[in-house]
Amino acid sequence: MSETAVVWLRRDLRVYDNPTLADACSADRVLPVYCFDPRRYGPRQFGGPASFEYDGIGAGRAQFEREAVADLREQLRDAGGDLLVRHGRPDEVVPDIVEHVDADRLHCQTLALPEERTREHQLRAAVPDDLAVTRHWTHTLHHVEDLPTPYDEMPDTFTPWRKAVENESHVRDPLDAPAVPPLPADTPEAGSIPGLDTLEVLGDVPDDDRMALEFAGGETAAQDRLEEYVWESDSLREYKQTRNGLVGRDYSSKFSAWLNVGCLSPRNVYQTVQAYERERVANDSTYWLRFELRWRDFFQFQFAKYGGQFFRPGGIRERTDIHWRRDEAAFQRWQEGRTGVPFVDAAMRELAATGYVSNRARQNAASFLVHDLNIDWRWGGAHYEHHLLDYDPASNYGNWAYIAKVGNDSREGGFDVLSQAERYDPGAEYITQWCPALDGLIAEYAREPWRMNDREQRDRGVVLGEDYPEPMVDPDRL
Repeated sequence: MSETAVVWLRRDLRVYDNPTLADACSADRVLPVYCFDPRRYGPRQFGGPASFEYDGIGAGRAQFEREAVADLREQLRDAGGDLLVRHGRPDEVVPDIVEHVDADRLHCQTLALPEERTREHQLRAAVPDDLAVTRHWTHTLHHVEDLPTPYDEMPDTFTPWRKAVENESHVRDPLDAPAVPPLPADTPEAGSIPGLDTLEVLGDVPDDDRMALEFAGGETAAQDRLEEYVWESDSLREYKQTRNGLVGRDYSSKFSAWLNVGCLSPRNVYQTVQAYERERVANDSTYWLRFELRWRDFFQFQFAKYGGQFFRPGGIRERTDIHWRRDEAAFQRWQEGRTGVPFVDAAMRELAATGYVSNRARQNAASFLVHDLNIDWRWGGAHYEHHLLDYDPASNYGNWAYIAKVGNDSREGGFDVLSQAERYDPGAEYITQWCPALDGLIAEYAREPWRMNDREQRDRGVVLGEDYPEPMVDPDRL
């Protein structure tokens, strides 16, 4: 008896090492579907205690998603299949398609975040009870079934979990791209990929010649970047030494944008690192890239464990001793890179202009917001959610909670942004790239312009409060 399978693709927009697609392709006929869910775009409501409204997916993220979908469609068509694209809620779109092609089975990726799980439950409730539904865990390096302990029993600190995973777990081999069966008879029209105006996204697609890398969505671009970073530039060799860089193309891998939407499998990256170790060198840098993949896994499983508790003001630590401010004017200055603290301002301006900012810079900007301005960390997380091309909900909000000391970290205090700037931007190259008003100053003054007296400010053409903002906080307290 022949079987027809429908595949609801989510953040798994690839053909290589895609267990959801591979399993579905064991059917006689298969129909992949992707939905641009309108609930993800435009103004959104941050739920839970002390809720607030914020801007959802920005134009940069939406364009990256569109490119990823287009690339996947092209690959499936080259393989003799297709990808149906719809602008609508999955729980409204997919049941109609299942009925139209008389599907026997529905395959889908399952994800860790509460909202993502809700979408899955809504769809499962909307399809016929006799439809077989198969869920696939595909977003992490380690499969959920291969953890040393179930995720709901995992420790809340990274190091003991990492050591247990390294010693007691394994990474499954990536799957080859499957042979794609024919489409079902009477397959509906493939549909067009909705434009940014249709999606009603906010903002403009980043277009700045200072961008560290031109991010293009899709598995093709992801594989190109993997090949370039690991093999062509040989940058993996020194990753641990360069990973805290601020300016340039290859100080870090920048795989995260493709990992987030599933154009790149973490197991694919892991396998590539292993091949590099066999063929070139195994060192602290090759280990560190695997280390970072496990950090990513850690937050995925933490959100599977705690769910919506992560989004409370006091986080999973249920802290009641912190009283977050909701100062919209101060928050806007931070958003726009007008805090008067150049290292922070450079990070925020780069984010707005390009949709990307280094890990070191984004952490310092986040720490300044929560520890120096004492503003609700979730506001900052929502701002990053709007702009970051590599936004992953677990990594984003997990890291924000970590920095705000309401998540997976028991240490107190934030970053010393001035010493961080001196350490990681000693020549002020990063600062002056994004704060051009400070260009021409000696590095010490570019990092801390308030060190100039009134005469020096006038002589150098950088008068605080006129040419560059005065610092929002007392520099002696930073």
